[in-house]
Amino acid sequence: MRVAREGYPFIAAAAILLVAFGLAGWWIVFWLWLPIALWVVAFFRDPGRDKVRGADLILAPADGVVVSVIAIDEPKFLAGPATRVAIFMNVFNVHVNRYPAAGTIGLRAYRPGRFLNAGVEKASTENEQASIGLVTSRGKLLIRQIAGLVARRIVTDHQEGYLARQGERLGLIRFGSRVDLFLPPNTKLEVKQGDRTRAGETVVARWTN
Repeated sequence: MRVAREGYPFIAAAAILLVAFGLAGWWIVFWLWLPIALWVVAFFRDPGRDKVRGADLILAPADGVVVSVIAIDEPKFLAGPATRVAIFMNVFNVHVNRYPAAGTIGLRAYRPGRFLNAGVEKASTENEQASIGLVTSRGKLLIRQIAGLVARRIVTDHQEGYLARQGERLGLIRFGSRVDLFLPPNTKLEVKQGDRTRAGETVVARWTN
């Protein structure tokens, strides 16, 4: 199983503790720690999903559950009306994020903030977050990585000017979080609240132009 590079120190630390408990003969602690060590490996798994699905499709940027779909004004990058699809990732989801479409990064912006439960509405505006604006051949998309209650590290891989491929790794958020995808008016939504998504696989919307 492929794992994200950010997970190496955590996986190594968990494995060292597991071995130490075994060598010390602390078998109760060993067996209690074993599922935690395995979970750390599973948390940082990075399944290969970097296949191009098609220029007319907009794919999910994250694994998780769609917690809201609302019409909103997005002045930062789309500069107008948009549909915001919020995807909540729990601690058991894959946390590697992926580009929903091919395009050039026209915006990369980080903003410090709070660490509220990522599932609540105000997390979108108040929590620590990183915004990635993508200029595609069909229009603009905005992806926003949002830290959650226990998330303390947002990783965004690329800088402005980078030419991203559809399904390519965008970054990662550590230990429970949320990703918002802002869609322009020239798209047709394909998901609803309560749907489960897989980054780089689930079709969230289609371009209409």
